Amino acid sequence: PTGKLHLGHYAGTLKNRVELQESGQYELYVFMADLQALTDNARDPKKIHESLIEVALDYLSVGLDPQKTTIFVQSQVPELTEITNYYLNLVTLARLKRNPTIKTEIKERGFKEDVPVGFLTYPISQAADITAFKADLVPVGEDQLPLIEQCKEIVHTFNSIYGDILKMPQAILADNKACIRLPGIDGKGSKMSKSLNNCIYLSDDSATLKTKVMSMYTDPNHIKVSDPGQIEGNTVFTFLDAFATPKHFVKFLPEYQNLEELKNHYQKGGLGDVVVKKFLYNVLEDILTPIRKRRAYYEQHLDLVYQILEEGSKKARLKAQETLQEIRNAIGLNYFEHK
Repeated sequence: PTGKLHLGHYAGTLKNRVELQESGQYELYVFMADLQALTDNARDPKKIHESLIEVALDYLSVGLDPQKTTIFVQSQVPELTEITNYYLNLVTLARLKRNPTIKTEIKERGFKEDVPVGFLTYPISQAADITAFKADLVPVGEDQLPLIEQCKEIVHTFNSIYGDILKMPQAILADNKACIRLPGIDGKGSKMSKSLNNCIYLSDDSATLKTKVMSMYTDPNHIKVSDPGQIEGNTVFTFLDAFATPKHFVKFLPEYQNLEELKNHYQKGGLGDVVVKKFLYNVLEDILTPIRKRRAYYEQHLDLVYQILEEGSKKARLKAQETLQEIRNAIGLNYFEHK
């Protein structure tokens, strides 16, 4: 929780989580990693305090239902910290430094020898977050895959030493390839990122959304409507790949049957960027309108939001306590449990 969530989060994992929830086949735990956020924001905790409720509102607004999904706060489950402490002994410093995600994030933040220990070791904390709830499946973005691999290594090592206690998790990526790494609206090839200021936020109003969509990067060589346009690297079409459905064509652009027809026309020439951008705006507006409506409700009922987080944290803690006891027993730390 270091800021509001954006369409990249929605496409990459949030949509997946809601679908898992609505399938009725899973017990879901979704949390706000405020302890992880502290690893590089320890000197600015206010940023996390203010962002916590924003992320909670985003979770609830996309359709995560506290009656079906346990939504909790990481720091309110202290068992996770104790589990992390046991896992720290199973991972080498060299292995952590080789983690591609960690290497990238250290570079992005400009850390060198001054990297906080907590930041370097947060993949171990993530393993505790996952295994405490015996998670089978973990919806993630593509950049998180190395962290899931690190978690699996920890599970394998722990089980090899102490017995078959922990469950081996599997990552789930979005089915749609365009959703796996949604680019920013600036067309520079970077993923959507708060720090790069190239996001469409889930909480953006209609006017802000329209301004951002109409300024999106397309094909710089598509100057005239008659010019053939390029699809590859065209951010607008990447977004349409991620979000446009047949119902959107029926509703907003009935002269085309599907996205392939629209792409073909653009590539041949005779289709302007404005038409395509207006269609994308309508598609995103259609998706974000119910999200905004749910958010507005919870913004008017913040006491309810805090209640959801508190109750979810209590429930999550009970689950984590069970796993922690198994871990302590497996290691042999139950010195005073006399029968």
